[in-house]
Amino acid sequence: MSGLDTTWAITSLKEFIHATDQIAYDNSGNSGVIMLGTHQRKPDSVAAELAYVAEQILDRVLPQWRSADDRTPEAKQKSRWKHLRDWAGRGIAALEREEELQEKLGNNAPRISAADLHPWVWSGASSLWQSGHFREAVEGAIRKLNAETQNKLGRRDVSETDLFNQAFSEQPAAVKNPRLHRMPDDGSKTFKSVQRGARMFAEGVFAGIRNPLAHEADQEMPEQQALEYLAVLSVLARWVDESTLEVAS
Repeated sequence: MSGLDTTWAITSLKEFIHATDQIAYDNSGNSGVIMLGTHQRKPDSVAAELAYVAEQILDRVLPQWRSADDRTPEAKQKSRWKHLRDWAGRGIAALEREEELQEKLGNNAPRISAADLHPWVWSGASSLWQSGHFREAVEGAIRKLNAETQNKLGRRDVSETDLFNQAFSEQPAAVKNPRLHRMPDDGSKTFKSVQRGARMFAEGVFAGIRNPLAHEADQEMPEQQALEYLAVLSVLARWVDESTLEVAS
């Protein structure tokens, strides 16, 4: 789990589970009152604080945990912490045994973390991603990428495909029409190639990803597909961010 303090996360999840354990009443006192049954180890005020931290950890480790709660409202009211306790246990197993599981299950390939993608992409997608709205998260990332590109160029009159076609044009910058150069314009075939590649790549993003999404508003997409789309957007975002802004002299 890239960027995550695994030891801290495991300890925090265990603290939450420990605090919400149901334990028998201790009748060893001398009050003369006998109490039967169980009670929660820590008060709800403490459990709530630990629960908040546990929720943030599970959002990183097992993001599907929130949408997996199919209990009725009555069941949720009766057992406030049950769903989170169950998933906290799974989160501990995932963190403690991640390497073992990958090795034993035969999948030890490198993994992409969405949080490690270009910040424009992840900041545009993160809030919707955490709630399981993967298609809308991809759309949010595209909107953020488009807006940041407009900001860098200082333009609001064009967007999406037209914006990127003009930005990565091989033609010299004009008044109110700056360019983004991925490398110095030395007149070489390499310069023309990388500019053309960026234009065509961006056109593919909007034709192959953005436009279909606009016509599939009622269809959710698999998490893996959405992650792959974010990775594509991250490449384009990095090219824009790292390019030199060329303005007309």
